[in-house]
Amino acid sequence: QVRLVESGGGLVQPGGSLRLSCAASGSIFRFNTMGWYRQAPGKERELVASKSSGASAEYADSVKGRFTISRDNAKNTVYLQMNSLKPEDTAVYYCNAQTGLPYRSYWGQGTQVTVSS
Repeated sequence: QVRLVESGGGLVQPGGSLRLSCAASGSIFRFNTMGWYRQAPGKERELVASKSSGASAEYADSVKGRFTISRDNAKNTVYLQMNSLKPEDTAVYYCNAQTGLPYRSYWGQGTQVTVSS
């Protein structure tokens, strides 16, 4: 079974930076798509950023210009560099990985990001 383990969350002041990491283990298969979602209290889970093999990264409008997603396919690891953080970025961030054939979707346990002074 595939396991996704996130790290790097925490408490940061507005304007600060964090880098989230998500390492996949349990399979040598390279995922078609890896990305990050977040869910704030009382809100639906939303896509933050994703990166598919052979395609450009996609970002939510709210994070464009501030967040950068990157992948290390050899390590089956995806990163989210978060700069110029705002209080509205506060949420639980979830790593997601998907395969194409057959289709499967995997989730990490989530990591809390809190932006507050």
